[in-house]
Amino acid sequence: MTNIIAKSGGLSWPSDKVSTVPYGLYTDQHQYLLEHEKVFKGPTWNYLCLDAELPENGTYKVSRIGETPIVVTRDPEGNLHAFVNRCAHRGALLCLKPEGKAEEITCVYHAWSYSLKGELKSVAFQRGLKRQGGMPKEFDKSQHNLRRLRVVEFSGLIFGSFSEDAPDIEDYLGPEIAQRIRRVLNRPIRILGQNVQVLNNNWKLYIENAKDSYHASILHTFFTTFEINRLNQKGGIVVDESGGNHVSYSKIDSTLSNEDYTKQNVRSSKDDYRLADPSLLDSVDEYGDGVTLQILTVFPGLVLQQIQNAIAVRQIVPTGVKATELGWTYIGFEDDDEAMVERRLKQANLAGPAGFISMEDGAVGNFVQRAIEGTSEDESVVLMGGETAESQPFRVTETSVRGFWKKYRTLIEGKVPNA
Repeated sequence: MTNIIAKSGGLSWPSDKVSTVPYGLYTDQHQYLLEHEKVFKGPTWNYLCLDAELPENGTYKVSRIGETPIVVTRDPEGNLHAFVNRCAHRGALLCLKPEGKAEEITCVYHAWSYSLKGELKSVAFQRGLKRQGGMPKEFDKSQHNLRRLRVVEFSGLIFGSFSEDAPDIEDYLGPEIAQRIRRVLNRPIRILGQNVQVLNNNWKLYIENAKDSYHASILHTFFTTFEINRLNQKGGIVVDESGGNHVSYSKIDSTLSNEDYTKQNVRSSKDDYRLADPSLLDSVDEYGDGVTLQILTVFPGLVLQQIQNAIAVRQIVPTGVKATELGWTYIGFEDDDEAMVERRLKQANLAGPAGFISMEDGAVGNFVQRAIEGTSEDESVVLMGGETAESQPFRVTETSVRGFWKKYRTLIEGKVPNA
């Protein structure tokens, strides 16, 4: 067992490697607060929303970075802005609706009004009333703008950063991850639907799950039973240099059998089930490369999913040490015909809070959270596929999970671990 000691730089690790992970990282309040400063407000690009969610000039969309409320706007000139969704006066929440259109943003508390660029434009009763009260003569509105973030759009995804040290977005993603995003989001997006899922576990347990290709055809019986994803299919893992961003992909091979799975005595080994409506799995190779499943993550909290023709963006938002909100946005493209829209909507049932595939993911994080209570001195074992965090041409591995912890430790500790 490892003696975990809380300190200013976070919890200590058993070694300089990322193949064992202290359970205290999922339960410690001090660590959680440290993450907000070092990760979410650090030199990272946090996913905020889709460009398509700001369809016109003068529109806004609320989001979050960690627990910090954010509003993203498209100003009258069409430029994007992002700032903390908090009045500069007394800290009231500004935008109360999740999205909308407005010429300016006005606080309901004391009617301070801001432009869509976050500039303070007017203060109610600034000069007082009947020559009494009001703000001091030297009050300068330009010194009380909203707290702005850096904002960037990449292939229809909008990211924000609190830090001036966050690198150019393409450098942050790395060339292979950037190319894989462009592969999926290769034309104007159409939003098909959205929902929010509440997870009773630490946010890092879900991001680990999204990066863990090894569990997918074990935990998710639907995957293997209906031959959507098996670990012996062609595919691999791409991990960027930082470790934080990854892609897992596979191609369907209808000649494979379930023999490998029956030998392992795992749940995903039955081949005697059939769908009442097989059209659920009718798909087209819209990208022309045979890849039928791609799960991509961008550190710290974005998942871009392509499962056959079901495409979705997932936003991971911590709401407490042991609580997370998972936002799902299901998308298609503006040039989709009616048949493709129907196909995407039908296949959207594969993934989501009650998805045929991913329903288990909403439960398994809580299984871990409940099991590790009171055992912060112990750690998990992350050794499948070795001890490094690098791209691999197979998926029986936890290399991208180790990549997450490589990036995480680099930010928290200020040095790159041995990975």
